[in-house]
Amino acid sequence: MKTLAIIGAGSWGTALSIVLAPRFPAIRLWVYEKDLARRMSRLRENDIFLPGFQLTSSVTVGTEFEEVLSGADIVLGVMPSHHARAMYSGMRQHLKPSMVIVSASKGIEEGTLLRTSEVIHEAVGQQFKRRIAVLSGPTFAREVARGEPAAVVVASEDKDVAKTVQTAFSGPTLRLYANSDVAGVELGAALKNVIAIGAGVCHGLGLGNNTMAALITRGLAEITRLAVALGAKPQTLSGLAGLGDLVLTCTGELSRNRTVGLKLARGHHLDEILASTQMVAEGVRTTYAAVHLARKYGVDMPITTQMYEMLAHGKLPRDAIRELMERALKSEQE
Repeated sequence: MKTLAIIGAGSWGTALSIVLAPRFPAIRLWVYEKDLARRMSRLRENDIFLPGFQLTSSVTVGTEFEEVLSGADIVLGVMPSHHARAMYSGMRQHLKPSMVIVSASKGIEEGTLLRTSEVIHEAVGQQFKRRIAVLSGPTFAREVARGEPAAVVVASEDKDVAKTVQTAFSGPTLRLYANSDVAGVELGAALKNVIAIGAGVCHGLGLGNNTMAALITRGLAEITRLAVALGAKPQTLSGLAGLGDLVLTCTGELSRNRTVGLKLARGHHLDEILASTQMVAEGVRTTYAAVHLARKYGVDMPITTQMYEMLAHGKLPRDAIRELMERALKSEQE
């Protein structure tokens, strides 16, 4: 593998261009904002989404799909999930059947309730079905860019594709594990953001470690119930893309979704919170999609339901917690 195209220059896309630079002779980074692309080319730094980290000379910055995708062996999509369909549709004419497409987006498409890999399949066509992989795991962009050791999962229906990405991306500070459970990896990645908003709420209310442990544990239980109902393997949800990512996002101060919950608990309105940052908190949209999926498949998701009531209807956080605690008593295995 000689050339990597990264589509999306937010904090995670930029961090991946830094950590993967030693693995590829050439990396092309697609940037949506033309003014940011010009500054990144000149200053060799993403001063909006990942300030303080330098791009290597092997990373070139572009704003046109044609120039960034030309000759690429692997295409790594790192755009917000709600932009995935439009962006992959725009890329389609520049994609070659020999390319491997790797999705690092974390979310569920509203309306269709499709996972991002399913959206990609619809957008780019049947010929790429066996060439799609997904990448997820417990990672904060700044820590990865600093070169701190991290482990993630790459999943594909085709084991050879997963192995190809695993070999190409793994290095001294980033270790990849291969998996065939695409649904489990994607659903764990998306749904943990919903629970992370709840973690921020708990922290914002001044609640302690007992509450956080209960939230993470019961959050994982309902994530697993829904994921299994959609065809995932339960063991995937106990791995890096499930439990690992959930713990990180619920407890780490760099978590965008946790920050949303923290501000909600402190009385900020959701619109105000979302308008105050250029970063995307995927968990807000995912909460709406998760509630609809739970209803569709008859899965009980009490924490997600209460998060939906807070986000969509302005329910007070303390009222939501009280209702969770006063639910009918059950066996832990239910």
